[in-house]
Amino acid sequence: MTDFHQLADDIKRWGRELGFAEVGITDTNLKSHEAALQAWLDAGHHGEMDYMSRHGMLRARPDELLPGTLRVISARMDYLPPKARFGEILGNAEKGYVSRYALGRDYHKLLRSRLKKLGERIQEACGDLQFRPFVDSAPIMERPLAEKAGLGWVGKHSLLLNPEGGSFFFLGELLVDLPLPTDAAFGEEKCGKCVACMTICPTQAIVEPYVVDARRCISYLTIELKGAIPEAMRPLIGNRIYGCDDCQLICPWNRFAHLSQEPDFAPRSALHAPDLLALWAWDENTFLKITEGSPIRRIGFERWQRNIAVALGNAPPSAAIIDALNSRLAGASELVAEHITWALKRQQQPTSSINNGQQKARLVRAIHKGLPDSA
Repeated sequence: MTDFHQLADDIKRWGRELGFAEVGITDTNLKSHEAALQAWLDAGHHGEMDYMSRHGMLRARPDELLPGTLRVISARMDYLPPKARFGEILGNAEKGYVSRYALGRDYHKLLRSRLKKLGERIQEACGDLQFRPFVDSAPIMERPLAEKAGLGWVGKHSLLLNPEGGSFFFLGELLVDLPLPTDAAFGEEKCGKCVACMTICPTQAIVEPYVVDARRCISYLTIELKGAIPEAMRPLIGNRIYGCDDCQLICPWNRFAHLSQEPDFAPRSALHAPDLLALWAWDENTFLKITEGSPIRRIGFERWQRNIAVALGNAPPSAAIIDALNSRLAGASELVAEHITWALKRQQQPTSSINNGQQKARLVRAIHKGLPDSA
């Protein structure tokens, strides 16, 4: 007969051996989160992310994703790279800022592979087992599950925070049909009165504590949004060309963030601190080559150009930028041409071209001194 308590201990050890910082186990009951999920969807906060509403409350019912599921094994893996150079890049409006999670290999495949290996080790230990790994690949509420599994609490920016690891980590889940003992939920919310993440957000996307309106979020605008970025949002994006880390940068708990030990998450040199004009000079083949195996490739070359055009519009006035923008205008798609035209107007009206990235970088440096030294 299987000793499930021993097996649970073994699972956590195997998880660490596979590169996960922490592993927890919980049941599948998320009924207490259904009302908040429905309210968020009813408010339209998911924007164009139709997949968020497509499956209704299935997202809060993991046992319906894999019939027979009794437990969810939740795991987290650190991704913060050494020498992340946050302030340096955000503070230089001529460079493009890529969210630090996207500098290396696409985490989806890596985490899913490790979770699959974990499932196979469990299968070897106990024989009959039905399991299924998930990494942003199905409608599942990963952060509430991780909170129930004891891995941390959901902060006011809606990300999971760990008291010993901050928030610079990925989450993944392994659904299993074993009656494993569950871990105690993380019972204490440790944000207190702090609202630094809400204050720092360039677009004020955190509309109330724990509620993010994706339609205002820079990560959504530069990654998920397929069409034109709303004009009012463009100046606020600064030089962020793929995602945004501001709410994590300012969070005091990230003084405890750990640098990633995973080689695949090491930054690609072409993306780490790139000059905007150098990125603008890429053709589609160059984009596809450099972003091979990267999460950035999913937005495609057209949206990549759209994002860089916005960043160029927010850069200090420059004849070189104006020439570069004009050189692409005639052959640009309708979407990209709209953003080039906007950027050219910004470049020609320098008094209105205030780089939000510089302002926020200064604020981050002034308020938050606690990131790991080598980050």
